[in-house]
Amino acid sequence: MTEPTYSGRALPDSPAELVKHIDAAVAKLVGTSFASLSGEDLLAVADVNEQTRARTEAATTSLMIEINNQFAFHAAGFQTVQKYMTTGLRLGTPEASTRMKLMYATGEFIGIGGDPLPPQHPATAQALRDGAINRAHVRDIADVVDRVPAAIDAETVASAEQQLADAARTLTPESVRKVGVRLLGHLDPDGELTDDLDRKRTRGFTLAPQDARLMSKLKGSLTPAVRAKLDVLLTAWAAPGMNNPADDQSPSGAVDQAELDEGALAAAAERDTRTTAQRNHDALAAMLDFVLGHNALGRPERIPAELVITITDAELAAQSGVALTATGARIPVKDLVEIAAHATPHLAIFKGHTSEVLHLGRGKRFASKAQRLAMFARDRGCTAPECDVPFARTEAHHVIRWEDGGQTDIVNLAGACGKHNRSEGKGPGKWETRIVPNGPNKGRVGWRPHGSARRLQVNRIHHVGQEPEYLPHSPPSGSGSALEAWLAAHLEAA
Repeated sequence: MTEPTYSGRALPDSPAELVKHIDAAVAKLVGTSFASLSGEDLLAVADVNEQTRARTEAATTSLMIEINNQFAFHAAGFQTVQKYMTTGLRLGTPEASTRMKLMYATGEFIGIGGDPLPPQHPATAQALRDGAINRAHVRDIADVVDRVPAAIDAETVASAEQQLADAARTLTPESVRKVGVRLLGHLDPDGELTDDLDRKRTRGFTLAPQDARLMSKLKGSLTPAVRAKLDVLLTAWAAPGMNNPADDQSPSGAVDQAELDEGALAAAAERDTRTTAQRNHDALAAMLDFVLGHNALGRPERIPAELVITITDAELAAQSGVALTATGARIPVKDLVEIAAHATPHLAIFKGHTSEVLHLGRGKRFASKAQRLAMFARDRGCTAPECDVPFARTEAHHVIRWEDGGQTDIVNLAGACGKHNRSEGKGPGKWETRIVPNGPNKGRVGWRPHGSARRLQVNRIHHVGQEPEYLPHSPPSGSGSALEAWLAAHLEAA
């Protein structure tokens, strides 16, 4: 292989120096106008630029794999290379996930024995290193190969991947997908090789984040058994005229109920102008109401098993604004009435205060339910920086560790998801937590890598649009009515 050169000069061997050269060249490029180039030259530069982008993807993959192999992310306070990319490099979850998929598809990881393992898709990896394909090609090739039935032998799968990589060198990602469909049809023309293992491998159900209108989209791939069960339920609950929120005379529940008035149902069906999709949605809402109203949420003493809502007293009085549930969902205040009709939610307004004891000292290690409710009103989710895990999936984290003398008091407790709760400690890759002593985030829980002198980082994700009014650093001494009054006054602000 010929040693790469530029203008007759050999490039440095050090990857760090090479990256500096690339950065310097790109920094100069962004300040340079392309207007001096002819149309033909512009097209040639565009080809080289795309080739460079693809090769950079391959180099970035190698860099991240080496960071993973050496556990270098521990020095920055992260437990995994993906979390380092997400938060440390500020890529965000979607981009970090995309890069991880690229790494798994084209990267050479170190095996248990210490030897490098070949990429999952070697032909695709080589095409990316050559600059002949981009990440979209890699994504679609990996998706096609993942859909090859498990019964197909490894040699045939490898040949299929090679054919897809070759096609990708001259085709768009969309065309590669079409080639993949034909290839899958050739490998399993009758669908006879697809088995239950393949179906279980590709099953899934995803609830997307709420959009600006607080609406959420669903995406899923259901197994035949789940599809059959859902069909039965929708047939009974989404029948024309049933569970129509726009018709106060609409029957509720399932259409085959013995006590159902057939005349009333026929009249409701005549008035029903909903689409099938809208009826399915309303049927799902009715089924959820049924579940909530029949205590099917699990252990009642655990907050994740209950409907817990926090809202300000001003918003509740004005019947406007948006409330937050412990699972992370946002609900318009006017919808709280409808929800309360089918469940008994904990409404964490905190205008008054509870008689339950919130000051446990060293008497108990585990937070009480009352403390969990108070933490939800204050923290609203995991307190670790950039973590979007809702409160229902958090644990009660001791800011000053229990084994170091930390007390089970509301001012020494914070919400932390399981991953971040376990990441707090001493040693490489661990974090330390402290109460921010002053400034606009006074009283909030701050995180930083253990042993570092970095500024404490607070999580702003769960508090967008809110003023940073939180519990102060130190509560008054004593207990009983004085402490309860102090808690009541400050929980109102939370």
